[in-house]
Amino acid sequence: MSRWRPPQAASTAIITREGNARLREEFEYLWRKLRPEVVQALSAAAAEGDRSENAEYIYRKKQLGEIDRRVRYLTKRLQTLKIADGAPTDRSAVFFGAWIDVEDDDGAVHRYRIVGPDETDAARGFISIDSPLARAVLKKRVDDEFEAMLPSGRATFVVVAVSYEAPDGA
Repeated sequence: MSRWRPPQAASTAIITREGNARLREEFEYLWRKLRPEVVQALSAAAAEGDRSENAEYIYRKKQLGEIDRRVRYLTKRLQTLKIADGAPTDRSAVFFGAWIDVEDDDGAVHRYRIVGPDETDAARGFISIDSPLARAVLKKRVDDEFEAMLPSGRATFVVVAVSYEAPDGA
């Protein structure tokens, strides 16, 4: 049995201004604060002698590799991302950056924000523009019904509200 998997589809290169700021902060933290600390700890561990049995040295090498991998990714990704600034001219329809309230089949109302793939956060209700739910709700308006093919199966939703300003507490 082979381990080959088809390549993943490229994610959409769009981000909100807040998401871009968070990625830049992460990059600065990794590059200016965390990486120098790890390099210093690595050199101290290397000075202790035999590196083949030095757990601290091995751990710091792996940690440095993870930091460098993330820094390389952020460097490339930040160059390709396009910042979606401001609301669209038609503020009654769902587009990128919208806060939406949708009601499911059971009558439960869920609040989501449609964001770029780099800033998704299920706990905050931030869903990727590439997700099945976001794709299905794009260009819909209040009281429009739509279906989305979710991992749990087909689900029907109704758009309850659309806003481009962050709700209180978000």
